[in-house]
Amino acid sequence: MRADDVVDCHVLVIGSGGAGVRAAIEAARYGETVLVSKTIAGKGGCTTMAEGGYNAVLRQEDSCDIHYKDTMRGGAYLNDPELVKILVQESPQRINDLIRWGAVFDFTNECEIAQRPFGGQRFPRTCYAGDRTGHEMMMTLVERFDSSGATKMEEVTVIDLLKEDDCVIGAITLDENGDMINITADSTILATGGGTRVYDISTNSSSGTGDGYAMGYRAGAELIDMEMVQFHPTGAVYPYDARGRLITEAVRGEGGILKNILGERFMEKYDPLRKELSTRDIVSRAIATEIANGRGTPHGGVFLDVTHLPKEQIETRLPVMLEQFLTYGVDIRIQAMEVAPTAHHIMGGLKITAKSETTVPGLFACGETAGGVQGANRLGGNALAETQVFGKRAGEFAGQERKRAKKINPVQVANVQKCIDDFFSGSENPARVKKELQGAMWQGAGIFRDEAGLRRALATAERLLQAPLKAVGPSGPAECCIIRNMCLTSILICRSALIRPESRGADMRVDIMQDWDAEHSPFGHTYISKDREGIIRHGATA
Repeated sequence: MRADDVVDCHVLVIGSGGAGVRAAIEAARYGETVLVSKTIAGKGGCTTMAEGGYNAVLRQEDSCDIHYKDTMRGGAYLNDPELVKILVQESPQRINDLIRWGAVFDFTNECEIAQRPFGGQRFPRTCYAGDRTGHEMMMTLVERFDSSGATKMEEVTVIDLLKEDDCVIGAITLDENGDMINITADSTILATGGGTRVYDISTNSSSGTGDGYAMGYRAGAELIDMEMVQFHPTGAVYPYDARGRLITEAVRGEGGILKNILGERFMEKYDPLRKELSTRDIVSRAIATEIANGRGTPHGGVFLDVTHLPKEQIETRLPVMLEQFLTYGVDIRIQAMEVAPTAHHIMGGLKITAKSETTVPGLFACGETAGGVQGANRLGGNALAETQVFGKRAGEFAGQERKRAKKINPVQVANVQKCIDDFFSGSENPARVKKELQGAMWQGAGIFRDEAGLRRALATAERLLQAPLKAVGPSGPAECCIIRNMCLTSILICRSALIRPESRGADMRVDIMQDWDAEHSPFGHTYISKDREGIIRHGATA
């Protein structure tokens, strides 16, 4: 399999979260499969951190049609209808896979999978394992992966995708010692997760740096709706090092109430019907507005209160939240939490078909790296379902690709090597560049946006992309490449936001007036690639 620092396989999977591991399990049925992870498989990424749950229609009173309509409405009707139909129809099958493989979800006394209510949904359809759902899923998936016959390469960073003519044929990587390893593959799957680490305050793990968006763009893939960045309403606000740490939507699903410093349940003003279980974009903007208007807490947040709930309910349904806040010196059974919005999820990504194919031959994408499923705003619980539904599809269809002769272009490899060598003679501290980028994106491309702020953030990201980063030690070049991916991802977000001439879902423009709602918008997806960019309007490009 490996010769002269070249690894060859049938399917290469880049990323080891829920989507990547599920894709590798499926692809291994068709041929030799290699999964590459810049962290330890199953330990990095956001799936293992996901606390809330997994959406699936399991009750007779619910239906796939209702789940579909909730998802489209929640996504401000920017979702790809075909992809949403696949999500809602196949998510019940995929959760049954997990349970069959040993995942332990909570069950009711009637021996049915327990489901809790989440924002923007008309039925409680979010399946859960306490508030550690993602961790339970990942442990199950990794165990299944280990018996699948697939191979994993851990602590290996993918630097760029290999191309032969217009086709992706694998990837260029660096191992933990800084040595280059080229991997060739008949088909390649990007499952690298999201990229909200480009923001100063984020729920993402340190690996959420937008690598898949950047590598896909450089390889010629088209991306859609990159302006749609979801800010989760409830992230921790203190201590300082914990800023942005996710406070799961399950807290509100269990009955948590949001209050301002005056003790007012302010969501009654912003969404009187759904209140705390409104969609995430609405709740985030409501919290940000309360804080901006001087009704926030001393730490710059609002209160999330569950003290009215039975202590046993908190201890059994929210054990991770309880433990987390106890380490901060807060007992949520008797004290309110302080929370504020935090960058959480990118709804846009690489444009895919129902088979998870991108616009570049040989390249597939799934999970948060792909766009179209979640539209302009994601419903809580749909992301974990997406990892399994489209992870399986990506692995299946990539596995069915024909075997092909592959020839590495030595010029491409030489160019990457020169870039790496240049890092050792650079002058800019990567940590300083990252901090400046994150601050610029938080200020200019955050919850509330205007053209001037977006252009300032864009100019900063473009300047920092050209910074002569300095690599120190064996892991230095990989770190520099990742920061450049962050800069490029930021550029894609800002450019896409400047293309869209409206407020829609998570993309709130305070400098634009419009006389239509999301359902009747004249605009569709934004699109951006090396060759073109624009926005769909009335079925045509504009």
